[in-house]
Amino acid sequence: MPRRSSRSLHIVLAVVALAACERRGGCTTAGCGTLIDAAVVEPPTLLPPSTEDIVASDIGEQLFLKLADVGMSTNTDGDEDFQPLLAQRWEWDGPLTLVFHLDPRAHWQDGQPVTAADVEFTFNAYNDSVVASPFRPKLQRIEKVTTRDSLTAVFRFRERYREMFYDAVYHMRILPAHLLRSVPRDQWRTAPFGRQPVGDGPYRFVRWQAAQSIELAADTNFFLGRPGIRRLIWRFTPSLPVAVQQVIADQADIREQLVTPDFVERAKAAQQLAIYTYRGNVYTYLDFNLRSADDSTKPHALVRRALTMAVDRASLVKSTLGDLGRVPPGPISALVGIWDPDVRQLPYDTAQAARLLSLHGWRDHDGDGIRDKDGQPLAFHMLVPSSSGLRKQYARLLQEQFRAIGVRAEIDELEGSVVAQRTGSGNFDTALLSRSNDPSPGSGITQSWTLAGFGGSNFGRYYNPEFERIVQLAISAPTRERARTLWRSALETINADAPAIFLYALSNIGAVHKRVDNVQFRPDSWAALLRTWRIPPDRLIDRDRVER
Repeated sequence: MPRRSSRSLHIVLAVVALAACERRGGCTTAGCGTLIDAAVVEPPTLLPPSTEDIVASDIGEQLFLKLADVGMSTNTDGDEDFQPLLAQRWEWDGPLTLVFHLDPRAHWQDGQPVTAADVEFTFNAYNDSVVASPFRPKLQRIEKVTTRDSLTAVFRFRERYREMFYDAVYHMRILPAHLLRSVPRDQWRTAPFGRQPVGDGPYRFVRWQAAQSIELAADTNFFLGRPGIRRLIWRFTPSLPVAVQQVIADQADIREQLVTPDFVERAKAAQQLAIYTYRGNVYTYLDFNLRSADDSTKPHALVRRALTMAVDRASLVKSTLGDLGRVPPGPISALVGIWDPDVRQLPYDTAQAARLLSLHGWRDHDGDGIRDKDGQPLAFHMLVPSSSGLRKQYARLLQEQFRAIGVRAEIDELEGSVVAQRTGSGNFDTALLSRSNDPSPGSGITQSWTLAGFGGSNFGRYYNPEFERIVQLAISAPTRERARTLWRSALETINADAPAIFLYALSNIGAVHKRVDNVQFRPDSWAALLRTWRIPPDRLIDRDRVER
């Protein structure tokens, strides 16, 4: 009978010990643990180019890598603060050519290597009008992406500007060409891949239980190091109050945005939770449809400047958010470096608002308290997602302030998917929307407030040639100081046009279970560094030891 080798014996003993450990209560060592996020609203797909959904983006951070990513500073000028991911290194080959060298260890979770062909395929897909990616406007200054060899991707830019590197890496999550090339691009939004993705990131997709949860598992072979937590679960809840309650009741581990002062105080009172404050990246606004919902070739009848001056934004923020929110100086969040409270905005002036309406022929001819013209009342509808308690509260407050100047606003509370469909098709009067900002003002403003965003997230179809000109000058400005001056001018221009009422920008406050260690929230994306979080073995609780 042959003798068993010492190495074989060690393997057998290790397997026996692991089995015994699992029988005693599952995974109990470093690299174990389960983190449950109490999410609001289920994403439509996990295929990155097809959605801007916030939950999908958080999950996408774990599944699909960028070439490189911003650091904790969120500095977007140059490339010195960027961290390598798929790209092991890079260099400039002249003023308009950027060369990336991929890490040869990177692989897709079906075993195939990540190649430069994947990078070229991804760029072409994001720029395909058939895919209609909401990120397409952010890539317009990149002329093309080609390959030199299997591990070298070359980006060619149309012009030189300060955020060239940022545009090359931040907006695209690299996709597996060998799995998606055969999928017709007009079917990407509903493709099976979007519900069973194969990525190259620190976590693998495990399962999607419709209307319940999405589960990921750590990829123990991840080339940048095994993630610190073994399992991640996004559990879908119908509303923010339910999500917060789950975290407070110790049924979930994290709620990355508590939003309101009441929720913050309740989370602080929960002994198992730690509170984290970080810069907000979201602003909320009442978007005006500048085209008639009945005939898109005609302008909407709303007098936007009058409606804007009828809203006491500072008082609304103070009464609803306290110190957790501020009135934004335009379509930006606190994350963006051009934030300037001294930017000129339309004032709160109900008398002037009333005079403007009267000048446009809107008067209360029949004495019912609502202005009218040619027999038609001055009335419109506000679309509000039913999942957002704060926006529903704001809608009621706005309704009261509009009523005070003789305007009737009807509130339509609808599911988020219906609001998205209506705004995307232009079938709305106004809508209470929230946008998350990139660290760069250029990409967010271009995407949502310029001609490049038509068909994307410029839902109101705002267009002003002078605003467009100033934005382009700001993006191409040779110095940060010159850019800041130009951005201020751009914000004052759009504020004067009043394509929306910019209502509030949130400060972000999150709650995380105290058993989780090494927690870091990057301001632009709380989940960007999730793979570095960990749960020490001596802090594991029952849900951490569940075997799947």
